[in-house]
Amino acid sequence: MPVYDYDLGIIGGGAAGLTAAAGAAQFGAKSLLIEKTDKLGGDCLHCGCVPSKTLIRTAGVWNLARRSENFGLPPLSLPPVDLGQVMDRIKRVIDNIQYHDSVERFCGLGAKILFGLPQFQNDHEVSLDGKRISAKSWIIATGSRPVIPPLEGLADVPFWTNENIFMQRILPTRLIVLGGGPIGLEIAQAFGRLGSEVTVVEFFDQILGPEDRDLADILREKLEYEGVRILTGRKALRIELHDSTIRLILTPTAVSQQAYTVEGDAILISTGRAPNVEDMNLAASGVVSTVRGIPTDEKMRTNIPHIYACGDVNGRLPFTHVAGYEAGIALANAVLHLPRKADYSKIGWCTYTDPEVASFGFNEKRALKEGLDYTVYEEFFADNDRALAEGEETGKIKILLSPAGKLLGCQIIGAYAGELIHEWILAGKSGVRLSTLAESVHIYPTLSEISKRVAGRFYTDKIFSNRTKSILKFLFNLKGRACNPEEK
Repeated sequence: MPVYDYDLGIIGGGAAGLTAAAGAAQFGAKSLLIEKTDKLGGDCLHCGCVPSKTLIRTAGVWNLARRSENFGLPPLSLPPVDLGQVMDRIKRVIDNIQYHDSVERFCGLGAKILFGLPQFQNDHEVSLDGKRISAKSWIIATGSRPVIPPLEGLADVPFWTNENIFMQRILPTRLIVLGGGPIGLEIAQAFGRLGSEVTVVEFFDQILGPEDRDLADILREKLEYEGVRILTGRKALRIELHDSTIRLILTPTAVSQQAYTVEGDAILISTGRAPNVEDMNLAASGVVSTVRGIPTDEKMRTNIPHIYACGDVNGRLPFTHVAGYEAGIALANAVLHLPRKADYSKIGWCTYTDPEVASFGFNEKRALKEGLDYTVYEEFFADNDRALAEGEETGKIKILLSPAGKLLGCQIIGAYAGELIHEWILAGKSGVRLSTLAESVHIYPTLSEISKRVAGRFYTDKIFSNRTKSILKFLFNLKGRACNPEEK
């Protein structure tokens, strides 16, 4: 029987890799994690989730101060924002979290951490700094990077991506955001609130393309109200630099239309993500990869059964929480030898704009694509007492139900949507009946009451139907209405 240096080898020190390393070590597996940069934490900690949400919170506080009159307070005269100080706070937050992703912590758990760029030699061995290292199983968790479009002139412009935006110190007067997806919109709103004039350019005819248009339109209206200019259905042709001014030449996606120019002092490229499958001699392992990533089965196995791929690199759902979930699936199979499979139908996600946009299960676009029969029930934040008290009346919740009343999905756009969606994720995963949600006593006044009310809408027409009234009148001699508007 072959003897290997490690029970489990992991390439990549982001969310998936760290989850796998911590779990394997605590189960007693001799584990090695190799990270190509000089710090653990990956994209999420250093240039993704943590810094972007810190920035969003900072911009939200500034915007709240700007809205003081909406709460009956005196108007405030706000000075210009020092972006350098904002970025300093972001760095402090990252540094505070860094301990949880430190070599010392993982060594304490029992996992070995090495830094460098490993090269596969075969399906069990890699070479690192001239030394060959073997493992019985490997997990590839190398993440993704921003896609840089083949845009004429882009190489001559000092453009931003999520990898360098949090290094900036000067707030641009005008910011162009190329891409109307979650990352682009979050940054666009944050910089707009801090004082930049922001223009978002999106190729498709709506922002947040995978989401239903009604939700996307609510968000678009809010962004435009705040001063963010949004251009949809526009194709970027080329980019030019005139002195310090960036000019992005656009045309509508209908080719016959006239070109259009957007000017800015900085440009953020946010046009998608690409898997990191290069630079590790993957071919030597026999693992197959595509432009979308490394294909895996439901157990996270690649075409080589003892090599797994988790997180953004497998091209499934590019979210940090999904990366951690997939790492747990791979760990169960590789170390515990339990045939655990991933189920993506029970996973939600959120775009952290204001209002937030959260989704779980089927929305109308996905339901129609699958040919599902469904009914939509909605409830609006404007009818929620806590939302009115908070000044957060923008948004709604909508659920999709099958003809039998089974929950197919839930979408929420509104304040704290990313928190509110968890009640529905739990209901979907646990098979909780809609009646259970409708009958649960929610604390008043809370935003979460909106979930109880939308669940109750399914039963309202049945409970308070004319048929029900007739039966009760017959049984208990009820006298009917006590007030009719037309009599007033």
